[in-house]
Amino acid sequence: MEYNFQEEEVIEVLDETTDLKNLVVFNDDVNTFDHVTNTLIKVCKHTSEQAEQCTWLIHLKGKCSVKKAEMTTLKPMREAICEAGIDAKII
Repeated sequence: MEYNFQEEEVIEVLDETTDLKNLVVFNDDVNTFDHVTNTLIKVCKHTSEQAEQCTWLIHLKGKCSVKKAEMTTLKPMREAICEAGIDAKII
């Protein structure tokens, strides 16, 4: 009797925890939909559809998390959004 064995490759998964934060944009009565949408496209590299959806959530819910990443990635994005006159915080 002959047995056929297959070797299994063991892959180690590193349990690396990163400190991911959310970049949250808040609603206001000043900025237009187009301005917020265009800012998200430019700063966060959103597609037009993604930026429009976020803009609607900001309008309807009062806020929206537009990006999740490490602080070093989010900080310049937040600064650019705020420079555009839009309220944003890293949470």
